[in-house]
Amino acid sequence: MSKHQRVLEAIFEKRANIAWADIEAMLSYHGAEISEGRGSRVRIALNGVRAVFHRPHPQKEAGRGPVTSMLRFLVEAGLGRERKS
Repeated sequence: MSKHQRVLEAIFEKRANIAWADIEAMLSYHGAEISEGRGSRVRIALNGVRAVFHRPHPQKEAGRGPVTSMLRFLVEAGLGRERKS
């Protein structure tokens, strides 16, 4: 399993503390357009779906809340289907 697939699986398992850089790398791998916004904002477009996230700081890992938001974004963008937990 590739690193990008492991990151995607971690998001679908709703794990906390996923490195934000790994999330961005996985999104880029899947064809997402990522652009910087103001402050810590990051604009992401994938398969016609757009969202704005806040890059975590000062820590480098995304917590459970941002991971859950990313999961919803990925499902809406067609990059997987939501799993029941």
